[in-house]
Amino acid sequence: MDDRLIIANCSGFFGDRLSAAAEMVRGGPIDVLTGDYLAELTMAILFRKQLKDPMGGYAGTFLRQMEEIMAECLDKNIRVVTNAGGLSPKGMALELEKIASELGLKPVIAYIEGDNLLTRLTELQDDGEPFIHIDKGIPLKDANAMTVTANAYLGGWGITEALNMGADIVVCGRVTDASLVTGPSAWKFGWKKDDWDKLAGAVAAGHIIECGTQATGGNYSFFKEVPSFKNVGFPIAEIYPDGSSIITKHPGTGGIVSVGTVTAQLMYEVQAPRYLNPDVIARFDTINLSQEGPDRVKVEGTRGEPPASTTKVCINNLGGYRNMMTIVLTGMDIKEKAQIVEDSLLDMLGGRDAFQVIDFSLIDPHIENPVTNEEAFAFLRVSIMDPDQKRAGKLFSSKIVELALSNVPGFTLTSPPSNAMPAIVHWPALMRLDRLKQTISVNGEEIILAADSSSSQSIEIIPLSIELPDVPLDNMKEAPFGTIFGTRSGDKGGNANLGVWAKNKEAYAFLCDFLTTDKLKELLPDTAEFDIDRYEFKNLLALNFYIKGILGDGVAASLRSDPQAKTLGEYLRGKVVSIPASLLG
Repeated sequence: MDDRLIIANCSGFFGDRLSAAAEMVRGGPIDVLTGDYLAELTMAILFRKQLKDPMGGYAGTFLRQMEEIMAECLDKNIRVVTNAGGLSPKGMALELEKIASELGLKPVIAYIEGDNLLTRLTELQDDGEPFIHIDKGIPLKDANAMTVTANAYLGGWGITEALNMGADIVVCGRVTDASLVTGPSAWKFGWKKDDWDKLAGAVAAGHIIECGTQATGGNYSFFKEVPSFKNVGFPIAEIYPDGSSIITKHPGTGGIVSVGTVTAQLMYEVQAPRYLNPDVIARFDTINLSQEGPDRVKVEGTRGEPPASTTKVCINNLGGYRNMMTIVLTGMDIKEKAQIVEDSLLDMLGGRDAFQVIDFSLIDPHIENPVTNEEAFAFLRVSIMDPDQKRAGKLFSSKIVELALSNVPGFTLTSPPSNAMPAIVHWPALMRLDRLKQTISVNGEEIILAADSSSSQSIEIIPLSIELPDVPLDNMKEAPFGTIFGTRSGDKGGNANLGVWAKNKEAYAFLCDFLTTDKLKELLPDTAEFDIDRYEFKNLLALNFYIKGILGDGVAASLRSDPQAKTLGEYLRGKVVSIPASLLG
């Protein structure tokens, strides 16, 4: 159909289902196949790969997928757009050309560069780009650490240009996740750079499908609504010329596409209703969702503003080395036993100052009169971070093992002594867009696309308005919070977002009054020490809480047991609270 562009996503992260690319190509008609392989942690992983091979540093699983489906994509005229190029889009493009030659195929392969700033950091800092940490307010020069990766988030116009040049496969580095949708959409429909609402609609669709099956029933709070978790279908966005879209999946696959699953994904890894992108600011508080049929959700009404003059830069610094060991404590007197282990270990190690960071965390389920051996367990997790790799390695973990026969009764461990891992400190910063340019290479031809940040247009946008009913509060019943509310949580560098949404206006009216920032800290006391911002998404019947600093310096340096905050939402849903009986049905 000429009036729509069918974009299918086959990957939500580096390590996602390998067969998904073939499933999307063979499961039904599509025009574009996308794959998102990058995250803040992934860039650090790819850095280690690049140390072994200067032309490496890309997501190698994509090559295996393309070896299987490249011929079919060419036969069906399916364009492929991916950020699997990671730190080496050119290196991946060269490998794709080798695969194509071995298969007797001749696709037009484009690669886009310009996001990698590692070799430009000194020059840019001398030219007035301090790369100030967004949350800490500290310039990069004061980090006193070795930077291993530095990548600016590029927009989608380089992808548009590559497709205009006839590319069958477009390999990118660190473009924004939504760019994998905005770029092909602008190419298909001939959008201009100031088509703010159309671009914003594509950003919304891109955000929905970027994490793969999280939009089709994966990680969904109301999982009992999902008919089957076998072969959950990856998401598809049918994009229309006005920027609206239909989110769906291939027929016959598991999972579900509903207003609930789409809402949950829209609330994933966001901060405020103004969702920033190098090409447009998408106003998530204007989105209107509606169920158009089984596994078909319409996304429309998204408004857009001109982008900011800056874009985000993902910097990763080597912050030393980290290690963690977990001690099993059993039965009675758990707190006393934990204190003895802590005191003994600190004495053996030379005190708390022996390491840059040492943290003791007691996890005690408090099950009285346990029925099984495992129900009697509690866990003392000991985490350390230090610049000295040897000291943070088995010099640390072996000391814990030495306590085995000389400490509290029932002492045992969950793992043998371990080596230290690099602690990669995430450093989010901003830089001026006009200092970036994208280089698009196709068949030996290069086109340089300068960023356009000259728009001074101001657009007044009114959030989608809904009228909320009164909720009776005279008949309250105790029930788990998650009985009527869904959640979705995730990491944003060292911060976490916790989105909460209701299924109807009555429940949302109660939610708005009930779940204040103070109430959240009361329900989740381990968030109480952190600054929390609260945002309302009335159009989605949702709230978002942005918890600053809870993950420390990001997933690769966090000492939390859940460094990506994936469990935070379900933690909240398990809390028993007083809810109006009328909402409980």
